Amino acid sequence: MTALAQTFSGPNRLILAAALSGLAAVTALASLHGGHTLGLATLIGGLAGVSLYHASFGFTAAWRRIVTEKRGGGLRAQFLLILLTALVSFPLIGWGAGIGLPTGGFVFPFGIAAAIGAFMFGLGMQLGGGCASGTLFTAGGGSTRMMVTLAAFVTGSVAATPHMHLWGQLPKLPAFSLIGNFGPIGAFAITAVVLGAIALWSVRVETRAHGSLAEPRATESVLTGPWSLVFGAVMIAIVGIATFLVLGRPWGITSGFALWGAKIWQGLGVPVTDWPYWQWQKGALEASVFADATSVMNFGILLGAMVAAALAGKYAPAWKLSRRDLLTALIGGLLMGYGARLAYGCNIGAYLGGIVSGSLHGWLWLVFGFIGSLAGTRIRLKLGMG
Repeated sequence: MTALAQTFSGPNRLILAAALSGLAAVTALASLHGGHTLGLATLIGGLAGVSLYHASFGFTAAWRRIVTEKRGGGLRAQFLLILLTALVSFPLIGWGAGIGLPTGGFVFPFGIAAAIGAFMFGLGMQLGGGCASGTLFTAGGGSTRMMVTLAAFVTGSVAATPHMHLWGQLPKLPAFSLIGNFGPIGAFAITAVVLGAIALWSVRVETRAHGSLAEPRATESVLTGPWSLVFGAVMIAIVGIATFLVLGRPWGITSGFALWGAKIWQGLGVPVTDWPYWQWQKGALEASVFADATSVMNFGILLGAMVAAALAGKYAPAWKLSRRDLLTALIGGLLMGYGARLAYGCNIGAYLGGIVSGSLHGWLWLVFGFIGSLAGTRIRLKLGMG
Protein backbone atom coordinates (compact mmCIF):
# COMPACT_ATOMS: atom_id res chain seq x y z
CA MET A 1 0.00 0.00 0.00
CA THR A 2 1.38 3.44 -0.94
CA ALA A 3 1.82 6.20 1.64
CA LEU A 4 -0.98 8.16 -0.02
CA ALA A 5 -3.31 5.17 0.17
CA GLN A 6 -2.38 4.71 3.84
CA THR A 7 -3.17 8.38 4.47
CA PHE A 8 -6.76 8.08 3.32
CA SER A 9 -7.47 4.93 5.26
CA GLY A 10 -7.69 4.26 8.98
CA PRO A 11 -6.27 6.56 11.67
CA ASN A 12 -4.04 8.62 9.35
CA ARG A 13 -7.15 10.10 7.72
CA LEU A 14 -8.39 11.22 11.13
CA ILE A 15 -4.97 12.61 12.08
CA LEU A 16 -4.81 14.55 8.81
CA ALA A 17 -8.29 15.98 9.36
CA ALA A 18 -7.46 16.93 12.95
CA ALA A 19 -4.15 18.55 11.97
CA LEU A 20 -5.68 20.57 9.13
CA SER A 21 -8.56 21.63 11.37
CA GLY A 22 -6.11 22.67 14.08
CA LEU A 23 -4.03 24.65 11.60
CA ALA A 24 -7.14 26.41 10.32
CA ALA A 25 -8.25 27.20 13.89
CA VAL A 26 -4.86 28.63 14.90
CA THR A 27 -4.74 30.68 11.68
CA ALA A 28 -8.18 32.11 12.47
CA LEU A 29 -7.27 32.89 16.09
CA ALA A 30 -3.98 34.48 15.06
CA SER A 31 -5.79 36.62 12.49
CA LEU A 32 -8.35 37.63 15.11
CA HIS A 33 -5.72 38.72 17.62
CA GLY A 34 -3.03 40.04 15.29
CA GLY A 35 -4.55 40.59 11.87
CA HIS A 36 -3.72 38.95 8.57
CA THR A 37 0.02 39.22 9.28
CA LEU A 38 -0.16 36.68 12.11
CA GLY A 39 -2.54 34.50 10.11
CA LEU A 40 0.08 34.35 7.35
CA ALA A 41 2.79 33.67 9.94
CA THR A 42 0.83 30.63 11.13
CA LEU A 43 0.65 29.25 7.60
CA ILE A 44 4.38 29.88 7.10
CA GLY A 45 4.92 27.85 10.26
CA GLY A 46 2.76 25.11 8.79
CA LEU A 47 4.94 25.04 5.66
CA ALA A 48 8.00 24.84 7.92
CA GLY A 49 6.54 21.83 9.75
CA VAL A 50 5.79 19.98 6.51
CA SER A 51 9.23 20.80 5.09
CA LEU A 52 11.18 19.87 8.22
CA TYR A 53 9.32 16.58 8.56
CA HIS A 54 9.45 15.43 4.94
CA ALA A 55 13.14 16.35 4.62
CA SER A 56 14.02 15.10 8.13
CA PHE A 57 15.91 18.36 8.27
CA GLY A 58 17.57 18.57 11.65
CA PHE A 59 20.66 20.38 12.84
CA THR A 60 21.40 17.92 15.63
CA ALA A 61 21.98 14.77 13.57
CA ALA A 62 23.94 16.69 10.93
CA TRP A 63 26.38 18.02 13.52
CA ARG A 64 26.68 14.58 15.08
CA ARG A 65 27.22 12.72 11.80
CA ILE A 66 30.18 14.85 10.70
CA VAL A 67 31.89 13.81 13.95
CA THR A 68 30.85 10.18 14.39
CA GLU A 69 30.41 9.03 10.77
CA LYS A 70 32.45 11.60 8.85
CA ARG A 71 29.41 12.38 6.72
CA GLY A 72 28.82 16.04 5.91
CA GLY A 73 25.74 16.10 3.68
CA GLY A 74 23.50 17.47 6.41
CA LEU A 75 26.01 20.18 7.28
CA ARG A 76 26.27 21.27 3.65
CA ALA A 77 22.47 21.37 3.38
CA GLN A 78 22.42 23.79 6.32
CA PHE A 79 24.89 26.03 4.52
CA LEU A 80 22.75 25.95 1.38
CA LEU A 81 19.78 27.00 3.51
CA ILE A 82 21.77 29.90 4.98
CA LEU A 83 23.05 31.15 1.64
CA LEU A 84 19.67 30.96 -0.09
CA THR A 85 18.07 32.90 2.76
CA ALA A 86 20.89 35.45 2.96
CA LEU A 87 20.66 36.05 -0.79
CA VAL A 88 17.32 37.75 -0.08
CA SER A 89 17.64 38.81 3.58
CA PHE A 90 20.86 40.81 3.17
CA PRO A 91 19.42 43.13 0.47
CA LEU A 92 16.17 43.44 2.44
CA ILE A 93 18.03 44.48 5.60
CA GLY A 94 20.33 46.82 3.72
CA TRP A 95 17.95 48.37 1.21
CA GLY A 96 14.43 47.20 2.11
CA ALA A 97 13.35 50.47 3.69
CA GLY A 98 14.00 52.27 0.41
CA ILE A 99 11.54 50.05 -1.46
CA GLY A 100 8.84 50.02 1.19
CA LEU A 101 9.92 46.78 2.90
CA PRO A 102 11.56 47.87 6.17
CA THR A 103 13.35 44.83 7.54
CA GLY A 104 15.39 44.30 10.68
CA GLY A 105 17.87 41.60 11.60
CA PHE A 106 18.92 39.92 14.81
CA VAL A 107 22.19 41.69 15.67
CA PHE A 108 23.27 41.25 19.28
CA PRO A 109 26.42 41.52 21.41
CA PHE A 110 28.05 38.21 22.25
CA GLY A 111 29.77 37.56 25.55
CA ILE A 112 30.36 35.10 28.33
CA ALA A 113 26.68 34.45 29.00
CA ALA A 114 25.92 33.81 25.32
CA ALA A 115 28.92 31.49 24.98
CA ILE A 116 27.77 29.47 28.00
CA GLY A 117 24.23 29.42 26.67
CA ALA A 118 25.24 28.25 23.19
CA PHE A 119 27.39 25.50 24.74
CA MET A 120 24.48 24.42 26.94
CA PHE A 121 22.19 24.36 23.93
CA GLY A 122 24.60 22.27 21.83
CA LEU A 123 25.03 19.80 24.70
CA GLY A 124 21.30 19.67 25.35
CA MET A 125 20.27 19.10 21.75
CA GLN A 126 22.40 15.95 21.54
CA LEU A 127 20.95 14.59 24.78
CA GLY A 128 17.42 15.70 23.98
CA GLY A 129 17.57 14.29 20.48
CA GLY A 130 16.78 17.44 18.53
CA CYS A 131 17.30 21.17 18.26
CA ALA A 132 14.46 23.69 18.60
CA SER A 133 13.02 23.14 15.13
CA GLY A 134 13.79 19.42 15.39
CA THR A 135 11.96 19.16 18.70
CA LEU A 136 8.88 20.83 17.23
CA PHE A 137 8.65 18.84 14.02
CA THR A 138 9.36 15.46 15.59
CA ALA A 139 6.92 16.14 18.45
CA GLY A 140 4.32 17.22 15.90
CA GLY A 141 5.11 14.11 13.88
CA GLY A 142 4.14 11.89 16.81
CA SER A 143 7.35 11.30 18.79
CA THR A 144 6.41 10.92 22.45
CA ARG A 145 10.04 11.26 23.53
CA MET A 146 10.27 14.62 21.82
CA MET A 147 7.04 15.70 23.48
CA VAL A 148 8.88 15.19 26.77
CA THR A 149 11.85 17.15 25.40
CA LEU A 150 9.50 19.96 24.35
CA ALA A 151 7.90 20.15 27.81
CA ALA A 152 11.36 20.33 29.42
CA PHE A 153 12.46 22.88 26.80
CA VAL A 154 9.54 25.15 27.76
CA THR A 155 10.36 24.70 31.46
CA GLY A 156 14.04 25.50 30.97
CA SER A 157 13.17 28.56 28.92
CA VAL A 158 11.02 30.17 31.59
CA ALA A 159 13.37 29.04 34.38
CA ALA A 160 16.12 31.18 32.86
CA THR A 161 14.09 34.38 32.81
CA PRO A 162 14.41 35.38 36.50
CA HIS A 163 18.20 35.38 36.10
CA MET A 164 18.53 37.17 32.76
CA HIS A 165 19.35 40.56 34.26
CA LEU A 166 22.22 38.96 36.20
CA TRP A 167 23.64 37.09 33.20
CA GLY A 168 23.39 40.32 31.22
CA GLN A 169 25.94 41.99 33.50
CA LEU A 170 28.76 39.70 32.33
CA PRO A 171 31.31 41.06 29.82
CA LYS A 172 30.41 40.92 26.14
CA LEU A 173 31.67 41.98 22.74
CA PRO A 174 29.77 44.80 21.06
CA ALA A 175 27.24 43.94 18.39
CA PHE A 176 28.80 43.78 14.92
CA SER A 177 26.92 43.75 11.61
CA LEU A 178 28.58 42.57 8.41
CA ILE A 179 25.84 44.31 6.45
CA GLY A 180 26.36 47.58 8.31
CA ASN A 181 30.12 47.46 7.79
CA PHE A 182 30.50 45.91 4.34
CA GLY A 183 27.11 46.40 2.73
CA PRO A 184 24.78 43.60 1.57
CA ILE A 185 27.02 42.47 -1.31
CA GLY A 186 30.24 42.45 0.71
CA ALA A 187 28.51 40.72 3.63
CA PHE A 188 27.14 38.02 1.34
CA ALA A 189 30.57 37.46 -0.24
CA ILE A 190 32.18 37.02 3.19
CA THR A 191 29.42 34.65 4.30
CA ALA A 192 29.68 32.59 1.12
CA VAL A 193 33.47 32.30 1.36
CA VAL A 194 33.44 31.17 5.00
CA LEU A 195 30.59 28.67 4.54
CA GLY A 196 32.15 27.45 1.30
CA ALA A 197 35.46 26.82 3.07
CA ILE A 198 33.74 24.80 5.81
CA ALA A 199 31.77 22.88 3.18
CA LEU A 200 34.96 22.02 1.28
CA TRP A 201 36.53 20.84 4.56
CA SER A 202 33.52 18.57 5.13
CA VAL A 203 33.88 17.16 1.61
CA ARG A 204 37.53 16.43 2.27
CA VAL A 205 36.75 14.74 5.60
CA GLU A 206 34.05 12.59 4.00
CA THR A 207 36.03 11.53 0.95
CA ARG A 208 39.08 10.69 3.05
CA ALA A 209 36.98 8.49 5.33
CA HIS A 210 34.77 6.82 2.70
CA GLY A 211 36.40 7.35 -0.69
CA SER A 212 33.39 9.26 -2.01
CA LEU A 213 30.46 11.34 -0.90
CA ALA A 214 27.31 9.58 0.26
CA GLU A 215 24.65 9.11 -2.41
CA PRO A 216 22.09 11.85 -1.76
CA ARG A 217 18.54 10.84 -0.85
CA ALA A 218 16.10 11.54 -3.66
CA THR A 219 12.72 13.22 -3.32
CA GLU A 220 10.16 10.46 -3.76
CA SER A 221 6.97 12.51 -3.45
CA VAL A 222 6.36 16.20 -2.79
CA LEU A 223 3.08 15.33 -1.05
CA THR A 224 3.96 12.28 1.02
CA GLY A 225 7.76 12.50 1.18
CA PRO A 226 10.50 11.79 1.82
CA TRP A 227 12.30 14.80 0.39
CA SER A 228 15.94 15.23 -0.48
CA LEU A 229 18.01 17.44 1.80
CA VAL A 230 18.53 19.91 -1.05
CA PHE A 231 14.80 20.22 -1.71
CA GLY A 232 14.24 20.53 2.03
CA ALA A 233 16.85 23.30 2.27
CA VAL A 234 15.16 25.20 -0.56
CA MET A 235 11.72 24.91 1.04
CA ILE A 236 12.97 25.95 4.48
CA ALA A 237 14.79 28.88 2.90
CA ILE A 238 11.40 29.91 1.47
CA VAL A 239 10.07 29.75 5.04
CA GLY A 240 12.86 32.03 6.26
CA ILE A 241 12.45 34.50 3.41
CA ALA A 242 8.66 34.56 3.83
CA THR A 243 9.17 35.32 7.53
CA PHE A 244 11.34 38.31 6.66
CA LEU A 245 8.74 39.57 4.17
CA VAL A 246 5.71 39.07 6.43
CA LEU A 247 7.13 39.86 9.89
CA GLY A 248 10.04 42.08 8.89
CA ARG A 249 12.51 40.02 10.91
CA PRO A 250 14.18 36.59 10.95
CA TRP A 251 12.48 33.37 11.96
CA GLY A 252 12.69 32.57 15.69
CA ILE A 253 11.36 29.83 17.93
CA THR A 254 12.42 29.82 21.57
CA SER A 255 11.05 33.15 22.80
CA GLY A 256 7.67 31.53 22.27
CA PHE A 257 8.63 28.69 24.61
CA ALA A 258 9.57 31.17 27.35
CA LEU A 259 6.22 32.90 26.90
CA TRP A 260 4.29 29.61 27.10
CA GLY A 261 6.14 28.66 30.27
CA ALA A 262 5.61 32.07 31.86
CA LYS A 263 1.87 31.96 31.19
CA ILE A 264 1.67 28.47 32.70
CA TRP A 265 3.69 29.47 35.77
CA GLN A 266 1.64 32.64 36.18
CA GLY A 267 -1.51 30.53 36.08
CA LEU A 268 -0.03 28.39 38.87
CA GLY A 269 0.53 31.47 41.02
CA VAL A 270 4.22 32.13 40.39
CA PRO A 271 4.81 35.94 40.38
CA VAL A 272 6.65 36.04 37.05
CA THR A 273 5.69 39.67 36.49
CA ASP A 274 8.04 40.63 39.33
CA TRP A 275 11.04 39.46 37.29
CA PRO A 276 12.80 42.16 35.24
CA TYR A 277 12.60 40.06 32.05
CA TRP A 278 8.79 39.96 32.19
CA GLN A 279 8.47 43.57 33.31
CA TRP A 280 10.15 44.37 30.00
CA GLN A 281 7.75 42.02 28.20
CA LYS A 282 4.67 42.65 30.28
CA GLY A 283 2.54 43.25 27.21
CA ALA A 284 3.26 39.76 25.90
CA LEU A 285 2.12 38.20 29.17
CA GLU A 286 -1.08 40.20 29.20
CA ALA A 287 -1.96 39.49 25.58
CA SER A 288 -3.26 36.25 24.10
CA VAL A 289 -0.64 33.72 23.06
CA PHE A 290 -2.25 33.92 19.61
CA ALA A 291 -1.11 37.55 19.40
CA ASP A 292 2.54 36.42 19.55
CA ALA A 293 4.05 35.84 16.10
CA THR A 294 6.67 33.35 17.30
CA SER A 295 4.08 31.29 19.16
CA VAL A 296 1.67 31.00 16.25
CA MET A 297 4.53 30.01 13.94
CA ASN A 298 5.51 27.33 16.46
CA PHE A 299 1.93 26.04 16.57
CA GLY A 300 2.04 25.99 12.79
CA ILE A 301 5.23 23.89 12.82
CA LEU A 302 3.70 21.34 15.19
CA LEU A 303 0.52 21.04 13.13
CA GLY A 304 2.34 21.14 9.79
CA ALA A 305 4.54 18.25 10.89
CA MET A 306 1.42 16.36 11.97
CA VAL A 307 -0.05 16.93 8.49
CA ALA A 308 3.17 15.64 6.91
CA ALA A 309 3.29 12.57 9.16
CA ALA A 310 -0.32 11.74 8.32
CA LEU A 311 0.32 12.22 4.60
CA ALA A 312 3.30 9.87 4.89
CA GLY A 313 1.18 7.33 6.78
CA LYS A 314 3.64 7.44 9.68
CA TYR A 315 1.79 9.09 12.56
CA ALA A 316 1.99 6.34 15.17
CA PRO A 317 3.21 7.49 18.62
CA ALA A 318 5.02 4.91 20.75
CA TRP A 319 3.95 5.50 24.34
CA LYS A 320 6.58 3.40 26.11
CA LEU A 321 9.87 5.15 26.95
CA SER A 322 12.93 3.70 28.64
CA ARG A 323 14.28 5.37 31.76
CA ARG A 324 17.34 6.51 29.80
CA ASP A 325 15.22 8.05 27.05
CA LEU A 326 13.03 9.83 29.57
CA LEU A 327 15.93 11.24 31.62
CA THR A 328 17.98 12.37 28.62
CA ALA A 329 14.90 14.02 27.09
CA LEU A 330 14.27 15.92 30.32
CA ILE A 331 17.89 16.96 30.85
CA GLY A 332 18.40 17.85 27.19
CA GLY A 333 15.25 19.93 27.04
CA LEU A 334 16.09 21.83 30.23
CA LEU A 335 19.61 22.60 28.96
CA MET A 336 18.32 23.80 25.60
CA GLY A 337 15.65 25.97 27.17
CA TYR A 338 17.97 27.66 29.64
CA GLY A 339 20.81 27.95 27.15
CA ALA A 340 18.65 29.48 24.44
CA ARG A 341 17.65 32.36 26.70
CA LEU A 342 21.30 33.16 27.46
CA ALA A 343 22.41 32.90 23.83
CA TYR A 344 19.70 34.99 22.10
CA GLY A 345 17.96 31.90 20.82
CA CYS A 346 18.55 28.51 19.32
CA ASN A 347 19.82 27.00 16.08
CA ILE A 348 17.05 28.90 14.26
CA GLY A 349 16.88 32.27 16.03
CA ALA A 350 20.57 32.65 16.94
CA TYR A 351 22.59 30.53 14.48
CA LEU A 352 20.46 30.73 11.33
CA GLY A 353 18.76 34.02 12.29
CA GLY A 354 22.03 35.63 13.32
CA ILE A 355 24.01 34.67 10.23
CA VAL A 356 21.24 35.62 7.78
CA SER A 357 21.09 38.97 9.61
CA GLY A 358 24.79 39.46 8.97
CA SER A 359 25.55 39.42 12.70
CA LEU A 360 28.82 38.26 14.22
CA HIS A 361 26.90 36.71 17.11
CA GLY A 362 25.45 34.06 14.77
CA TRP A 363 28.94 32.86 13.85
CA LEU A 364 30.08 32.81 17.47
CA TRP A 365 26.93 30.89 18.43
CA LEU A 366 27.89 28.30 15.80
CA VAL A 367 31.36 27.90 17.35
CA PHE A 368 30.24 27.47 20.96
CA GLY A 369 27.12 25.53 20.03
CA PHE A 370 29.23 23.07 18.05
CA ILE A 371 31.64 22.64 20.97
CA GLY A 372 28.65 21.83 23.18
CA SER A 373 27.39 19.42 20.54
CA LEU A 374 30.75 17.63 20.58
CA ALA A 375 30.47 17.17 24.34
CA GLY A 376 26.90 15.96 23.99
CA THR A 377 27.87 13.51 21.26
CA ARG A 378 30.53 11.96 23.50
CA ILE A 379 28.00 11.58 26.32
CA ARG A 380 25.53 9.95 23.90
CA LEU A 381 28.15 7.40 22.89
CA LYS A 382 28.98 6.61 26.52
CA LEU A 383 25.27 6.12 27.23
CA GLY A 384 24.93 3.81 24.23
CA MET A 385 22.49 6.13 22.46
CA GLY A 386 24.08 5.56 19.04
